[in-house]
Amino acid sequence: MIIDPKTTPAEDVYKVLIGSIVPRPIAFVSTVSATGVRNVAPFSFFTVASADPPVLCFTPTGRKDTLVNIRETRQFVVNIVSEDFAEKMNTASGSYARDVDEFEIARLTPVASDLVRPPRVAESRVQMECELYQILEIGLGALVLGQVVRIHVDDRIVDHFRIDPDQLRAIGRMGGNTYSRTTDRFDLVRPKVG
Repeated sequence: MIIDPKTTPAEDVYKVLIGSIVPRPIAFVSTVSATGVRNVAPFSFFTVASADPPVLCFTPTGRKDTLVNIRETRQFVVNIVSEDFAEKMNTASGSYARDVDEFEIARLTPVASDLVRPPRVAESRVQMECELYQILEIGLGALVLGQVVRIHVDDRIVDHFRIDPDQLRAIGRMGGNTYSRTTDRFDLVRPKVG
């Protein structure tokens, strides 16, 4: 099969992209509106953009309160999703009205952040407070870049700045309704050249 994105319907290109670029990490992004309504939603178009300065990026798709809130407040928190609260993350993914607090709907525990207004998700073992770095408009969507200003890591999962993947138990997004666990892993040692 050869796919020309210019002549193939966007929804079909989307299916190929999300089915082949896998597993995708999940940014469980918490925000707050200008009027104080809390919001939390998952995004699987997510990665690290830079380590120095630390910058994360994610792409909200569709009509999302998250993007509106970030435009209003210029702050957000990225919470890493672990397997034990995947169902709650999924509950928060619904398209709720703007005045609905997804923390309450999903029965998640908000905890105050140190430097930004949006709360962190207490169930998450790694939470990154972010200030908006830039929003790039791309087609019908937007790429949100956030500079990490504070990182919270559960002491039980870290040793000398190394995260124990067996304790983190992060999940990833596949295509459609399918998710993956990060428990089946293998190591490869990089070749030494020169």
